[in-house]
Amino acid sequence: MLVDISTFSPALLAIIAAMVAVCLSLSFWAIWHAFWREFPSHQEKMVWLALAVFIPFIGGIVYLVCGRNRGRRYAS
Repeated sequence: MLVDISTFSPALLAIIAAMVAVCLSLSFWAIWHAFWREFPSHQEKMVWLALAVFIPFIGGIVYLVCGRNRGRRYAS
């Protein structure tokens, strides 16, 4: 059932690596962005962070679409 990745072409490996990098970058960005924003409640902030951490790619996309505009910058 396991796939031997040594049979993959270098181009396919590069595409897979790029997709993984984009997914990880999106998740890390969502975590960073939510951490440095002020939300209406602490529970909402924790839900966004948990979503981005425990459901990495989908959580990042959902945060990008729905949660990004809910938080605002902390007052300096």
